[in-house]
Amino acid sequence: MKSLILRNLKDLRRFAYSLTNDISDADDLTQIVVEKLLTKPLPEDVVPLSWMFRVCKNAWIDELRSRKVRTTDDSVEITEIAATHEGSNQGDEKRQQKCLQEAISELPDVYRDVISLIIVAGRSYAETAEILEIPIGTVMSRVARAREKLAVKLNKDNEE
Repeated sequence: MKSLILRNLKDLRRFAYSLTNDISDADDLTQIVVEKLLTKPLPEDVVPLSWMFRVCKNAWIDELRSRKVRTTDDSVEITEIAATHEGSNQGDEKRQQKCLQEAISELPDVYRDVISLIIVAGRSYAETAEILEIPIGTVMSRVARAREKLAVKLNKDNEE
């Protein structure tokens, strides 16, 4: 199990970042997931990598639920961070990437999950369906809807 975790740690962290949209949260989530993976036995009849991503997704859902219970006012909004960097000389590519990340973070969870797995983590539709435990047709329709929502959002931002 340790070698499997080590081989896939970058992908796991990348997926954690796509869920959290925050480097610190992604690092914390990755640490939680690795700890869970090391302490729990691998279930029979599962694809190990899919199981790892599922554990990550479930750990993030648990974290979000616990945050709702213990809400605090000291969190910094992404838009506040973006506003402080607006004046810097960033290239169009970085600005577009930032806009895309913000647009993805604004998607509903069901769309963000599939986009994160397919685009960010580079998983196939079949792998995504297995990780999220949904039919492949559902993955395909969610990807299509997510792309539509992203296109609308990004076109709207470009017009402003």
